[in-house]
Amino acid sequence: MKVVIAIDSFKGSMSSIEAGEAARAGILKVCDAEITVKPLADGGEGTTKALVEGLGGEYVSVEVTGPLGKKTSAAYGILGDGRTAVMEMAEAAGIILVKHKELDPSRATTYGVGEMILNAVKRGCREFIIGIGGSATSDGGVGMLQALGYAFTDEDGNPVRFGIRDLDRIADIRAEKVPDELKECHFSIACDVKNPLCGQTGAVYVYGPQKGVREEEKKSFDEKMKHFADKTKEYIEKAASDRFTGVYGRARNTCGDYRWAQGAGAAGGLGFAFLSYLPNAELKPGIEIVLEAIGLEQEIKDADIVITGEGRLDDQTAMGKVPVGVARLGKRYGAKVLAFAGGVTKGAVKCHAEGIDAFFPIVRGATTLEEAMITENARENMTLAVEQVFRAMKMERRS
Repeated sequence: MKVVIAIDSFKGSMSSIEAGEAARAGILKVCDAEITVKPLADGGEGTTKALVEGLGGEYVSVEVTGPLGKKTSAAYGILGDGRTAVMEMAEAAGIILVKHKELDPSRATTYGVGEMILNAVKRGCREFIIGIGGSATSDGGVGMLQALGYAFTDEDGNPVRFGIRDLDRIADIRAEKVPDELKECHFSIACDVKNPLCGQTGAVYVYGPQKGVREEEKKSFDEKMKHFADKTKEYIEKAASDRFTGVYGRARNTCGDYRWAQGAGAAGGLGFAFLSYLPNAELKPGIEIVLEAIGLEQEIKDADIVITGEGRLDDQTAMGKVPVGVARLGKRYGAKVLAFAGGVTKGAVKCHAEGIDAFFPIVRGATTLEEAMITENARENMTLAVEQVFRAMKMERRS
């Protein structure tokens, strides 16, 4: 019997790998199965940790420019192949790095994200997995691009300042200082939002307020974003017509205008910057990127049982969260899919229609949330719950 385990982290309690190894221990108490444990995440917070731990990687710490210009330490991962970097933009430009009263979208920058990328490029990385959730920025990704070597200048040839404040002053865009190595890099951007860059459903109007944009600033800031998009379009078209051979915004559509692309407005326009200026970038749902990175489909093809789960299984899980992504893959190849969770709500029954054959809470008795979330307790509960389910399955097979 082959069992593949891919469980999301129990936030604040167990990492993905810890949960998977605890499940493995429960199975081995019952039978001598062939078991594969894979790390799991949704492309957001915790993705770097899951992939580094699960795929034999290492952490790299680098000093970068924080969202408000002060230096900060950011960590990213390099996987076991030595050429794949896993990053979360929030490490360098996240809202968690800024006190609420200090939020200032007019000058908040993604410059540190570009510094992280360059650091990884210099270390030999050419494949990038980057989560872009949780940003404190609305700069259209200009800061990141400046760090990568792009020059954005005003009519007098002066560089534009950090943040959204100078986007409407951009008169010229140049790429002479962009390193050639970027042409060799592929960027998989974990993006689960579909908002465009501009307009009422764009970066400023929808996500700006949580980053400090005031109601009276929305219109003017959105106009700044539109100007940046206009200048980007001009730049891409000129670069294409001049047969420019360096790194430049690629025109995958006829006009080279990505302002209305799904996800362009993510992370204050960082999605737009990746699509427009990096030659091999694609925005994809985080779960798709992670499942591809861990090679889960190949493992599941001949699996008899797939085990997944997360801290809380509910009706939101059924709407496409990580365990459902695993379950759909399992059902594609005819495997039985079991899910284990710290807590289960009535709404979790909707998960059956999405491929989870049966689910089980691991908490065994009355306890406080704090006690249940202690890592040692959670691991023990996972092991015991999985053991009992497999004992029941063994009895069924005998009968």
